[in-house]
Amino acid sequence: MPTFFYRALAADGRVAEGQIEAGGRADAFRQMESQSLRPISLKESVNGKTKTAASKAAPAAVPVVNVSTATTASPAELGMKLTLGSGKISARVLENFTRLLSSLLAAGVPLSRALVILQKEAANPTAKAKWKEVHDHVVDGMTLADAMAKSPETFPKVYTAMVEAGETGGFLDLVLAQIADFQAREKEMRGKVMTALLYPAILLVLALAVLVFLLVFFIPRFQTLFTGFGAKLPLLTQIIVGASEVIRSYGLLVAVVVVVAGFLARAWVVSPVGRRTWEGLILRLPGIGNLVAQFAMARFCRMLGTLLGAGVPLINSLNVARRSIGNQILVDAVSNSIERVKEGKALGLSLGECRALFPGSILEMISVAEESSKLDAELVRIANVTEGDLDRQLKTAVALAEPLMLFFIASFIGTIFIGMVIPIFTLQDYIK
Repeated sequence: MPTFFYRALAADGRVAEGQIEAGGRADAFRQMESQSLRPISLKESVNGKTKTAASKAAPAAVPVVNVSTATTASPAELGMKLTLGSGKISARVLENFTRLLSSLLAAGVPLSRALVILQKEAANPTAKAKWKEVHDHVVDGMTLADAMAKSPETFPKVYTAMVEAGETGGFLDLVLAQIADFQAREKEMRGKVMTALLYPAILLVLALAVLVFLLVFFIPRFQTLFTGFGAKLPLLTQIIVGASEVIRSYGLLVAVVVVVAGFLARAWVVSPVGRRTWEGLILRLPGIGNLVAQFAMARFCRMLGTLLGAGVPLINSLNVARRSIGNQILVDAVSNSIERVKEGKALGLSLGECRALFPGSILEMISVAEESSKLDAELVRIANVTEGDLDRQLKTAVALAEPLMLFFIASFIGTIFIGMVIPIFTLQDYIK
């Protein structure tokens, strides 16, 4: 009778190793299950050598997807920070983890063993440690959602809320697949926004660099010339020279003040009062506020449609989807609508009072879809259409931003040039 060497998880969460004699791999798996052991690996001894068997509580092999090739990175992602051994897990790694966990659970692999497989496959040391932490919590009897909630820096609240809904409804694999798809779409949209803002940001940095160079190195030469003739400088020239003196004399102090002010502003924005004030201001900005509202609506509709399509009840889906909006003012408005849905009112009618987020045409589509029992598909379609429209608007905004940035750069440099050239025409009076 052949001998099998095994590694398995014991009931208390420890990794146990040993050997058993069995008539075959299936018999070996059955013996391990009778001892309350969850297989990690099983190696059969053949003529003094070992042959690895699939680590599943059945003789069939489990397909393992290579984490590094599970998804293809977009050009925007390639410019993002891919954390390798750092303290944070990137969005791409989390998406791969979600998609692979969904595939393993759909194949019938137990949750604890699926987490062990993903831990072994992880190339990122930080991810490996995080998956092990989640696995240990699950083995200790905690639900997957609660285990993930202990690491909010890795698993957002929306993520854990969807996982909790999937565990409660008994379709965790399906919900995880939906989360992975949602993450991919969010990443694609975010990549488009970052790509759209890249060129204007570069132009702005170049403009500031040119401005500092003129104030620090160029203006002092003219100032010396004017001082030698005792010329009275025009107001514009005096302002430019004064700015140059401040930058040269107190440049470091100005930089420190700007950095401190930035930290204080960020702390204020993060606070509840500051966040609501800032988000309200953003919503009131012409053009930008409309884009922010459309982006929030697309996220809400996609999340709600995804959850409803996965079989999550409407109230639970609404509570999860509202967390994906991002803007607290809009979240509050949707929360009021959820209360009306709980009272028995239709979804379209309940969302009608949140006009900042849902235009009349969208509300009509939602009402019709609700009456025809096609709400999940219609919400996803609305999200697709809105995201397509946002993509076109972003391209238009970028096309306008480039010449505007060039105009502002030329205005800065031109103003400095004019301010320094005007006194030159009056120097002949002082020479005489």
